[in-house]
Amino acid sequence: MPGAEKSFYSSVPSPPPSTFQSTHPGGFTPSWGGSPSPPLDQRMSYAQNNMPPPGALFNATPPLPQSSYGSPALQYPSAVHPSNAFQALRSPPLSTSPNPTVITHSGPRNDFNAPSDEGKLSVSIDFGTTFSGVAYASSRIASGTVQQILNWPGSFETFRKIPTCLIYDERGEIVAWGLEAKNAGPMPGTVKCEWFKLFLEPRVLRGEDADARLPQLPPGKTAMNLIVDFLSCMWEYAKEQITKEIGAVADLNSADVLVTCPAAWDAKGCDMMRNAAIEAGLVQSARAGDLNWRDRLRIITEPEAAAVHCARLTDLHKLHPNQNFMICDAGGGTVDLAVYKIIGNMSNLEIAEMCARSGANCGSLFLDLRFRELMKTLLEQHPVHLDPASLAYFMHSFSETDKLAFRGEIDDDTFFHFTCFNVEDPHDPSVGLVNGEVNIPGNLIRREVFDPVVNQVLDLIHEQSKKTDQSIDALLLVGGFAGSEYLFKRVQETLGSTIRVIARPSDADTATVRGAAQYGLARKAIVSTVIAPRSYIMKVKLPAEPEDWAKRPAYIRENNAGIPICDNRLQYLVMKGAIIRKGQQVKTKFCKFSQNAQDCVFVAVLYTADSDKMMRYSDEGETIELCKWTVDLSSLPSFQRNSSMPQPNGFFTEFEIGLELDSAEVRGVLFYEGQEWSRVVFDFLN
Repeated sequence: MPGAEKSFYSSVPSPPPSTFQSTHPGGFTPSWGGSPSPPLDQRMSYAQNNMPPPGALFNATPPLPQSSYGSPALQYPSAVHPSNAFQALRSPPLSTSPNPTVITHSGPRNDFNAPSDEGKLSVSIDFGTTFSGVAYASSRIASGTVQQILNWPGSFETFRKIPTCLIYDERGEIVAWGLEAKNAGPMPGTVKCEWFKLFLEPRVLRGEDADARLPQLPPGKTAMNLIVDFLSCMWEYAKEQITKEIGAVADLNSADVLVTCPAAWDAKGCDMMRNAAIEAGLVQSARAGDLNWRDRLRIITEPEAAAVHCARLTDLHKLHPNQNFMICDAGGGTVDLAVYKIIGNMSNLEIAEMCARSGANCGSLFLDLRFRELMKTLLEQHPVHLDPASLAYFMHSFSETDKLAFRGEIDDDTFFHFTCFNVEDPHDPSVGLVNGEVNIPGNLIRREVFDPVVNQVLDLIHEQSKKTDQSIDALLLVGGFAGSEYLFKRVQETLGSTIRVIARPSDADTATVRGAAQYGLARKAIVSTVIAPRSYIMKVKLPAEPEDWAKRPAYIRENNAGIPICDNRLQYLVMKGAIIRKGQQVKTKFCKFSQNAQDCVFVAVLYTADSDKMMRYSDEGETIELCKWTVDLSSLPSFQRNSSMPQPNGFFTEFEIGLELDSAEVRGVLFYEGQEWSRVVFDFLN
């Protein structure tokens, strides 16, 4: 409403001298490309005549934030080559807090990983699409050796991981979980639920390209309900088992808990995972005044956790400092890839991410789904064998015996036999149905089931290797899918000539959960740097430049002071491919105008982009609304001081916001006089 906007602007005073260089996402920002700023009197005019409505803000564009190595953290992808990163890693690292999570109260932050935490318990949970596991470690237990829970309800045998599976009754109550749920036969009035982790995958979250093969959720249940329920069951049992195994009452209420997530998840998926873990009770307040209890929960990526485990296995791949290795974490639902460099010495292990990680939904589960489609095609004329129980029986047989043992071309002339669940209609040799068995030649299974999925994994590895211009000394395959003989063989055949060592540890299926526990035990960021997997951007309005007149004249309008302003410009806070030190905060200065003491909340929208190029305008490529930043300034001394004095024309409050990227999560911190003051609330958007 232009009229209302003008009347508001007319009542706004000039900003104080300290804000003359300030701008705002809704108004203008000095040219990011380095053009001279307008004269001070013009900038005063901008502020007076292009002021945003109440609740908007001014953000001062600071010099390019310096990364931990003295090079710009916001940079074009070409400036973030691994070769440059390697040279940068020789420089002294930036001193960082041992706990990069944001605080949850007003006032200076207290890190939970303090020296007094010696002997503290670290518990890791690998919540997988098909299987999940729990490990724990403490310097006071088994000399710091990671322990795994191996005994689970539903079996007297030991299992390093259990099925991620739930059964609900008609009332929505849990009937069984884990092994008991997976091994249960059909029960009237119940629903068996699997693969629900896939609902947190970014495109599924946004309703884009959702795989039609994803299972239906039970009536009245959301994916979050299922995740919380499964984590709750696993955690309650884990607490009992850990207490039993260490022979004492474990202080699990004050333990550090690390939960892993796929590399391809965006910040919203990680935030939902965090909320589910907290709702499931994985962390809680341990004592009165324990204000930072949420900080004991860490979300880290699966390849990062696996890298920590594998980097210590020097006998496996003979890695030395300054060498690079790729982690291919091939799990049930996702395949994640990341490249790391070992820096420092092995006794004080530190590794650095060398290029943006990647991942896709092409885990071993998709072999099962393709096998199911093959059976449905072969038995199209025999529907008695295509009911849910029969298909589940076929898939179970394939998954438990043939999936990992299949060898590829060697098995082309071998027939694989699958017994029918139903005894009716037992014979049709034309489709391989003979005496109640479906006989399928190996070449058909290879062509229709394995090759499409394995080729996708190989393509991911090729694309990941092209992201770095340094040699990769080792490729380490971990995760349940890494146990596939055919996948391992194809990787060796395809990449053996360029990568010296291609290996998989004997405990490949539990590398992630063990590495996460080791990470927590270390009490420091073993992975010292990460590469921004996507760009983080704000949409702004900037003074029009000649390039804008030439490229986007339709975006240019005059503000109330007659100054040409270009709409729909993009301001990068972090560029995809930027080297970010763990715990490093990319800060941006702001100055908010408030009319009164109640006008204390600042809201802005943060966008992401997956493009490797830096875009100038919002229409040059896809940007995704990630979250709203909500900052309550009422606790700042400067705000309280200004709001307590009668000021009929309002007042300004200067502050800084830091954007902090961890391996998986994005955090915001409010600063006051250079000190962390409180958290920034992120409201993640669909």
